Parts: sequence; C-alpha cells; structure tokens
Amino acid sequence: MKKFFEAFNNVWKIEELKNRILVTLGLLLVYRFGAHVTLPGIDATGLTNLNKQADGGIGWLIDVFTGGAFSQASVFALGIMPYISASIVVQLMGIAVPYLQKLQKEGESGRRTLNQITRWLTIAITMVQGPGYIYNLYRTLPEAAFILPSTSFQFLFSSVVILTTGTIFAMWLGERITDKGIGNGISLLILVGIIARLPQAFIQEFTSVVTQNNGGPLKLLLEVVVWLVVIITCILMVMAVRKIPVQYARRTASGEFEQDAFDGNRQWIPLKLNASGVMPIIFAQAIMFIPAALAGLSKSDMAQTVTAKFQDVFGLAYNIVFALLIIIFTYFYTAITVPTNKMADDLKRSGGFIPGVRPGVETGDYLDRIMSLITFPGSLFLAFIAVFPAVVHNFGVQSQWALFYGGTSLLIVVGVAIDTIQQINSYLLNKHYDGLMKGSKNRKAVA
Repeated sequence: MKKFFEAFNNVWKIEELKNRILVTLGLLLVYRFGAHVTLPGIDATGLTNLNKQADGGIGWLIDVFTGGAFSQASVFALGIMPYISASIVVQLMGIAVPYLQKLQKEGESGRRTLNQITRWLTIAITMVQGPGYIYNLYRTLPEAAFILPSTSFQFLFSSVVILTTGTIFAMWLGERITDKGIGNGISLLILVGIIARLPQAFIQEFTSVVTQNNGGPLKLLLEVVVWLVVIITCILMVMAVRKIPVQYARRTASGEFEQDAFDGNRQWIPLKLNASGVMPIIFAQAIMFIPAALAGLSKSDMAQTVTAKFQDVFGLAYNIVFALLIIIFTYFYTAITVPTNKMADDLKRSGGFIPGVRPGVETGDYLDRIMSLITFPGSLFLAFIAVFPAVVHNFGVQSQWALFYGGTSLLIVVGVAIDTIQQINSYLLNKHYDGLMKGSKNRKAVA
C-alpha cells in the first residue's frame, strides 16, 4: 500500500501526465455541469414525472448513460448514445461495405475518414432521436412544465437543434479527453454518470434494509461483501491473459536471421481473456434501447407487450437477448481489435516465431484459434455479469442498487478504471518510476 501511494505521488512529478489529468478532470466537470442545464422553454421545477420515469428499469439505464441529463431534460439529454450507435453502425457496415473495408486498411488517414463518417451519422441519429425525446416529454410532463407552448413548432425545432448540439459537444468533449487527457474520453463520460448515481442507490438500499428493517444490518453487510467479491472477480477477469511464448532467431553481422540460432531471450504475446473490454456491453446496451423505442411508436397490443418486455431490465426475455448480444459483440469486437494476421506478420519480419508453429500464415491461424478459444469463456463471463443484477434483484435487493452488481454499470466502471490506470502506469514506467500496478515494471510482452 505504501508503494502504491508513492507511485500515486509520482504522478504529479511528471508534468505532461499531470496536465493530462487536469485537462481530463476539467472537461468531465464541464460535462457534469451541462447535464444540469435544462432545455430552454421547460420549467426545471416541473420535472417530477420525468424523474420518476428514470427511477428504475430502462429509464434508469438511459439516465445513467446520459449522466443524469435524461431526467433533467438537459441540453445533454441524449448524451453520447447517438455517437455509440453511429460507431456500431459504421463498424458493422465495415464487414460488408468495400469502401469502409478499404478505409480500415489505410491506417491513420482511413481512421480519420471513418471518424468523420461516424460524426455525420451521429448528427443524423440525433436528429431522429431528438423528436422522440421531445415526444416523451409531451407524454410525461404536465402542460404547466412548458414555458413555451409544447405543441409549437418553435419549441420542437429549437429543442431538437439544442439536443443535437449537446450530443455533438459531448462527443467533442470525449474526443478531447482521448487526445489531450488520459483514458478513453467516451467511456469516461459514461463512467462519471454511473459513479454519480452510486451514492443515491446505496442510500436507498440502506434506508430500505436498515431504517425500514427490511433485513437489518446483517443483510446489508452481506450485500456489500457480495458486491466487493463481484468487483474483484471483474478486475481479475478483465486483467486475465493467456501468454504465448515467442522465440527470436539470432541475426548475423549482415542482418540476416540464422535459422537454427536463437538469441536466448524468450518473450510472450499476452492474449487477453477479455480483449474487447467493456465495448460489447456498451454496444449491446445501445441495441437494447431500440426495440422499446420502436415499439413505443405504436399503440397495438403486440407493440405494448414488446415495450413492456424490453423496459423490464430484470425480466427473463430482456436478459436472454442482452446476454446473446454481448456474446456476439465480444467475438465481433475481439476480431476487430486483435489483428492476429498482422501480429504474425510483425513476428515474421522481426525474426520471431512461436515454438512448434511455422512463421507467417500458420502463426496467424494459430493465434486466431487461441483467441477464439479464450474469447468463449470471456464472453460467457461478460454475459453472466451483465445479467447478474436480475439475479440479486430476485433476492430482495432494491432495483437501483441491484444494477451495480454487474451489468452495464459495474463492468464499465471496472473496465474504464483499469484502462485509465494502465495508461497512467505507462507514463510512470516510461519515466522510470514504479508503476501503480504490482509487477508491471518487469513485465515484457510482444505487442
């Protein structure tokens, strides 16, 4: 523990790292402030019904993803969900559209073009979701909550423009954090929204269990212990790796590799059990918002049934579909983020090989096969943790507190926190300081 605090103190000795952390905190503060700026034309004191809509279930999840802006009728009410939806569409289309496939292979220039396409698609999605959100306000809020006539074109048009601008600004904040700050900006925006709801959820559970004598302090203690065990399990799973040994051939004076001479320095390729991080959870959650939103546009009995099923985050149907989507997206995102063929080519060019496997194509196939094998238990774990809140909810845990036992909330908190700490750790190690995580200073791997 002493070494950890020493490493934490060393963070402020690195000027660049300190500035990046301050930039990140400053931009997150701007985002949190914007989440409480109500749309023009709406009386902030008349949002009681909207707050009730976000008290549990799908409404609570939407409110978390928007950092509380959804229940505040804020300029950031749509949050960054349109951007995430646009990213999903672009990545899925990248499988089938040759133009996008070409851009994916063009390196940095292709990535910039894909980002620009994602931004324009974000605007298009926001302009569709914006009227949907305003329509929800019409149905939820009393007429007295509208300063301007709620049915006026002026109110509708200005609100949609402001919501679109708010989403683009939130997206810009996330990109600035990624470029100028520390960590993944989009994920951090979601993270602060989740953390902001944690104290309130715990207080509600404390009141229910202790104050109202619904189980007593012993039950609350057991709940906290289980919660901590789930957190530790998530951390271990996120950091778990399968190490593949790599041997390097010795170079001659002319720079050629000697076929049967090795340099004796064995290294490792660390393949993560969960290489896709929290993105499958975020992607799957974004998809889960769609059925209820589309069914809500119809008044038929079937549409109402679908809406009820997909708004009940503790329901059986919701969690089965959610778990299947997570498994699918885990494989999909792993295939994108772990280019096994490129890893094999890089090894071959540097004279490296996996013992017992031919360099080149066979190495790529071997790595791909290993990734498929270790991704399966990783995807099952993500799916189980995602539906675990529904399990604990059946044991009498309050809905908001239950959602922190896994699901989207806990996995994003753990995954984003570890990713951010690892980036800070890299700065410390590059400046020859001890890292925040034990053993990282001596860890060698092949990227």
